[in-house]
Amino acid sequence: MRHLLPLLIVALAAPHLSAADPTPLDPRGLPGPLVLTGGKNLPKDVSKAFFDLAGKDKAKIVVIPTALATADDAKTVEPFVKVWEDMKPASVVVLHTRDPKKANDPDFVKPLADATAVWFVNGHTDRVLNAYRGTLFEKELKKLHTRGGVIGSAAGGAGMIGGLAFAGGEEKPVEAFGLLPGFIIDPKERLNAAIAERPAYVGLRIPDGAGVVVRGRVARVIGEEAVSVHVAKGAGKSAANDEYKAGSLLDLCQLQRAALNRTAKESFPPSRPPAAEVKKGSLVIVGGGGASADIWKKFIELAGGEDSTIVVVTTAMEDPLAPESVEEKILKKYGAKNVVALHTRDRKVADDPKFSDVLLKAKGVWFSGGRQWRFVDSYEDTLTQKRFREVLDRGGVIGGSSAGASIQSEFMPRGHPLGNTVMAAEGYERGFGYLPGCAVDQHFFARKRTADMTGLMKQYPQYLGIGLDEGTAIVVTGTTAEVIGRTKVAFYDTKKKPDGEKDYEEVLTGEKYDLKERRKIKAPPPSR
Repeated sequence: MRHLLPLLIVALAAPHLSAADPTPLDPRGLPGPLVLTGGKNLPKDVSKAFFDLAGKDKAKIVVIPTALATADDAKTVEPFVKVWEDMKPASVVVLHTRDPKKANDPDFVKPLADATAVWFVNGHTDRVLNAYRGTLFEKELKKLHTRGGVIGSAAGGAGMIGGLAFAGGEEKPVEAFGLLPGFIIDPKERLNAAIAERPAYVGLRIPDGAGVVVRGRVARVIGEEAVSVHVAKGAGKSAANDEYKAGSLLDLCQLQRAALNRTAKESFPPSRPPAAEVKKGSLVIVGGGGASADIWKKFIELAGGEDSTIVVVTTAMEDPLAPESVEEKILKKYGAKNVVALHTRDRKVADDPKFSDVLLKAKGVWFSGGRQWRFVDSYEDTLTQKRFREVLDRGGVIGGSSAGASIQSEFMPRGHPLGNTVMAAEGYERGFGYLPGCAVDQHFFARKRTADMTGLMKQYPQYLGIGLDEGTAIVVTGTTAEVIGRTKVAFYDTKKKPDGEKDYEEVLTGEKYDLKERRKIKAPPPSR
């Protein structure tokens, strides 16, 4: 299942979410770091990672020994305090009670208000949850994390960081602190059964000697042992238990989206996608590398001319964004007078009618280059996405280059947040679908990507694969794709026999292709 969880060394859009499903992760990531380890022994790189994130010599660490059976005995707690004192932070404070009433006492939780880090000692998860869940302690713990403080834990303590946790000898997980929602964290094999019963959750097994550092939405594996990720079967996909060694990176939003997609009644991609047809409006889909003048002029023409309102969606780019995008400048250069930028990474904002009101009068939408998964994270299933579609349905035009090209197709290649080499990243395979029945790739011949599309077509032969070269576009109206720009476009139809070494058909600039019939449209003979 390497397409789901690629090994890379170095509030999430959640389709099909139901009341029984976990809280989606915010695509912007967790506010503070997490440092988790799976055993009684604390690996040196885990303690160093925690100490560094806590602020090193300025760290103010609160140690919670409540998971220990002997936590009331100060002498048994001393070794768990000394490991941090020996690193010479600004302070180390022990906080412990078994009484939920005391955990609601403002004086008791006061050390959390000044802390930069909290460390939960290894032990039984139920002792911690029984004492602190639903109390002022839990509220202050989450406040600390919200302001960027680091929370670390070992073994049983690591479990309660997730959305659900195994408590004591129970084999059924219970509600935990939810600092990492949608995940069940445990060092034991019982994860498989728990995930099978709760397929919307992701299982994260951290054994003794292994560790995970979470910053934002990315988890980095550290320690001497591998961690494993468990995802249940569903929506036509088999269960997966994949191991990751030290140095591996995991995108937590991608993992949760993959799990949630497996709970869907209908699998994606479908075995029979809809026909490749743009029933209303037009598309201008560019392969990146800079669009030529004729492409920009065609887009403005299809948008209704220079006086029409054109919206440039810049969200695919990395923060911080420039005051004015390259696309905005170029559109103005070629005569567009009413160009408006639209950008947010907050899905609540994307659902606010005021944010996207400009789309109600827009006749053209342009999706910028960057990384296409950022469009998905910000707009999927929001009011803004609905209004994008309405521009097309009113007879307007949707255009985009590079990332802005792939987001337009039904199947979205190269959607993995950790890199653009994964053609089919589960959880990020679904584009906005303006061009149904197709998978659009970009920078195609310039970056020698023909073999990548061949592999994708073997995996999903039901799609028409389209590879756009740099500086080249297809203008799609109805079922006709006209190639304009600098070079050529490759069309992959698995129903056809390869033409020599090529398993695709080349369509040059100035030529047309019938997307429904999957064949080049012959030019009429010259008139006499």
